[in-house]
Amino acid sequence: MSPLGKYYVGAAVVAVLVFILPVPSLLAWLITIGALGAPVVAYFMLDESQRARLRRIRRRQIGR
Repeated sequence: MSPLGKYYVGAAVVAVLVFILPVPSLLAWLITIGALGAPVVAYFMLDESQRARLRRIRRRQIGR
């Protein structure tokens, strides 16, 4: 499984657990948005050379 796929599975598990457990609706949405937004925020915190390196690595994995 690709690293990106692992993030999707993890976010889906968190979303399902949050909506199954008896938590207030607003809190459930905030937790889900946080779980989905954390990787995006982490990506944008990288500087340009780190992003370029990450893109190169992803392209190599796609070509397998």
